[in-house]
Amino acid sequence: MRKQTDIITMRGNPLTLVGDKVKIGQRAPNFEVLDNDLQPMELTDFRGKVCVISVVPSLDTPVCDAQTRRFNEEAGNLGENVVVLTISMDLPFAQKRWCGAAGIQKVLTLSDHRTASFGYAYGMLIEELRLLARGVFVMDREGILRYTQIVREVTDEPDYQDVLEAIKKLA
Repeated sequence: MRKQTDIITMRGNPLTLVGDKVKIGQRAPNFEVLDNDLQPMELTDFRGKVCVISVVPSLDTPVCDAQTRRFNEEAGNLGENVVVLTISMDLPFAQKRWCGAAGIQKVLTLSDHRTASFGYAYGMLIEELRLLARGVFVMDREGILRYTQIVREVTDEPDYQDVLEAIKKLA
């Protein structure tokens, strides 16, 4: 399994990402995660729509909370042809509780806790923490990866404007 140590930090300390690095223009790797009702879901379930994947370490942290709320707000303006997913290692029960408390209705939260299928497929699994790194991926309607953003410092938010511009080009 590929390991990279020069991609992200947490409070300035380097962390190791495990998994395959994805590239713009390639078919987005499929993965299996669980929805809030413990039902398996795959990336291929969203084929035919522009798919935005917002990746967070844990919804129960301030930056992840802010990132997911922001994408929930933006999702309402992106149209019916765009789906926004938030993937974390949080248990589905915790995600469901958090969504209810936060009023999240436009973003679908999905859990990678069981096999880290997404984390390995996208090179986003943090070896030291068994959490996912912060980032955003955007796929077109055919499932081709058109945008990637891996946030260097895990405690920082992504560049939302850059992501939104990429989405609008595809929507």
